[in-house]
Amino acid sequence: MTLVLALSGCGSDQGDSPHTGSPSASSAAPTSQNGNGADEDSRPDAQSEVVAQNLEAPWSVAFYEKTALVSERDSARILEIDSQRPADVREVATVAGVSASGEGGLLGLTVHDDSLYAYFTAESDNRIQRFPITRGSDGIELGSPETIVDGIAKAGFHNGGRMAFGPDGMLYATVGDAGDQSAAQDRESLSGSILRLEPDGSVPEDNPFDDSLVYSYGHRNPQGLAWDEDGTMYASEFGQDTWDELNIIEAGGNYGWPEVEGIAGGSADGDSNDDQADFIDPVQQWRPDEASPSGIAVSDGSIFIANLRGEILRTVPTADVSDAELAYAGEFGRLRDVVTTPSGEVWILTNNTDGRGDPADGDDRILRIPSDLSAGSR
Repeated sequence: MTLVLALSGCGSDQGDSPHTGSPSASSAAPTSQNGNGADEDSRPDAQSEVVAQNLEAPWSVAFYEKTALVSERDSARILEIDSQRPADVREVATVAGVSASGEGGLLGLTVHDDSLYAYFTAESDNRIQRFPITRGSDGIELGSPETIVDGIAKAGFHNGGRMAFGPDGMLYATVGDAGDQSAAQDRESLSGSILRLEPDGSVPEDNPFDDSLVYSYGHRNPQGLAWDEDGTMYASEFGQDTWDELNIIEAGGNYGWPEVEGIAGGSADGDSNDDQADFIDPVQQWRPDEASPSGIAVSDGSIFIANLRGEILRTVPTADVSDAELAYAGEFGRLRDVVTTPSGEVWILTNNTDGRGDPADGDDRILRIPSDLSAGSR
């Protein structure tokens, strides 16, 4: 299995800069160019449909059977969404012990069998808990939590937080550097890495480093995970000041942060220095104000990437990961997550109420977008 990662660049806070005004769809250029010199085509904005609205700083969407569950970063609530009735949003639970501050709080959710997993910032650390999940007479119910990983460094920024189960049945979790850049090059640290765990939180026997949850390292703040049908895994990550990235990740791979941001040597033509030969280069890179990617999903031969600062949905064909198309430029503001539903629909999650956006009426929202909005179907 191969893993692919997207890295987003920015300055003081994980590539997710405060809102400075939304570009209108009509003012967007018909094409732009990524850091590899490849053209990115802008598609006409396609029709969308509201699934849910009036969410507060939502962060992640997961599914139990056909039911959508949404995390709210600051309130620590897990919400149940009825996709047939957008106004019908039910609170399932408030996760105890969440200490929301800055970019920390209740972050990623994922479901495996009859367990819900939550990644959150606590008083002293970031941690992952597992909850029994059932369907009661009134809706989804959660049992008592079990902490399966704790002691992950926390900060007001760079907390990582995305989780997903891979085709190998293992739990993957993204961990930021928590502001300690050097930790990303320390294989004894969980910071600045992508973790691979058994469902109970133990270390898989075939992990690349003995007795370690670390699957890859040299990351700044990864925030998205998804696999294509061939088992290649893609992820998103916030960078520093120069480049956002899309990487192919190998078990045990070193992606260079903080020694490298973008293609090794910082050049868009791929030239690299001998000292950086052991770092794995991205297959795409973008300027931070055009991207800041967070959640991603794969559907019908396309990688969908939700972008915060860029306020766009970028689609990259899995057949040619150097190519890309853009959609919804500035139409919905900041996009935090994109997911595929059990029925194959594609949903995007806005993120305008987290203190950095410009909320519109009904924000934040989940929107259903056309399934043929696909770079792989051109």
